[in-house]
Amino acid sequence: MKVISQNRAFGGTQGVYAHDSEACGCEMTFAVFVPPQAADGPRPVLWYLSGLTCTHANVMDKGEYRRMAAELGLIIVCPDTSPRGDAVADEATNWQMGKGAGFYLDATEKPWADHYRMYSYITGELPALIAENFPVDMARQGIFGHSMGGHGAMTIALRNPDRFKSCSAFAPIVEPSTADWSAPALEKYLGTDQAAWRPYDACALVADGARFPEFLIDQGKADGFLENGLRPWLFEKAVEGTGIALTLRMHEGYDHSYYFISTFMDDHLRWHAERLG
Repeated sequence: MKVISQNRAFGGTQGVYAHDSEACGCEMTFAVFVPPQAADGPRPVLWYLSGLTCTHANVMDKGEYRRMAAELGLIIVCPDTSPRGDAVADEATNWQMGKGAGFYLDATEKPWADHYRMYSYITGELPALIAENFPVDMARQGIFGHSMGGHGAMTIALRNPDRFKSCSAFAPIVEPSTADWSAPALEKYLGTDQAAWRPYDACALVADGARFPEFLIDQGKADGFLENGLRPWLFEKAVEGTGIALTLRMHEGYDHSYYFISTFMDDHLRWHAERLG
C-alpha cells in the first residue's frame, strides 16, 4: 500500500492510498478518514460506496462527513467505483458502463470479467487491507452509499448480514434489473440470464429470502432519476411483511447531487453510530 496524501482534519487524518489489487487486476485508489479517538484504540468502520461516474474523491471532497465522523469516532472508508487503467475495458462514451460504473458486482462476461470484480474487492480484498493497516474494529462495520453505491451497499448488506450492523443509502437504485440506466449494464457484465442478476438486486434478494434488520433511505423528490432509475417505493413494497424495518424519507426540493447528500450526511453518521455502539 502506498500513501498518496495525508491531511489533518478535525483532529483526525484524511488519507488517500493506492495498492495493487488482485481482485481487479490493477492499481486501486481509496480514501480513509481516521478520527482522533483512534489514538486510544480501534474504532468502528463505515464503508461509503459512491455512484456512477464517481471515484473515491467525490464524497471526500463534497460529502462533508469529517466533522461528524470525528465527533462520533467513526473511521470512514471510501473505495473507488470501478477498476482503472489502460488495460481495463471501458465504454468511453457510455457513463453507465465501464470505468466509474462497476455496479459493485463480479462480472462474468468478456471483456469485463478480467477486471470488474468489485463485489469481491469490496467484501474481501479491501477489508483485509484496511484491517491490516488501520485501527479498525472489524466487529463493528456499517455500510452506506449513493445511487449506484446505495445499490451496492444494500445488496452487500443483504448478502452479508453477519458482517454489517447497519446499512443506509442516499437515492439508491433499489431494483437495477428493471431500471433504465442499470439493466443494460447488468446484461453486459453478467449475461442475458437474469437469474445471474438477482444477487445484485436488493428487491430480488429480499424476494429470494435475504434479510437485514433495517435500512435508512433518504431520497430527494426533485431527483431527475427518481421515476425511471431509483424508485424507492419498490423496495418499500418488497420488504412488506418480511420483518425488515425501513425508514424511507422523501425530501421536497432535493435533487441527486452532493448538495442533497451533504445535507443529510450527519443524520446518516449518527444513525450508524447508534447501531455500531
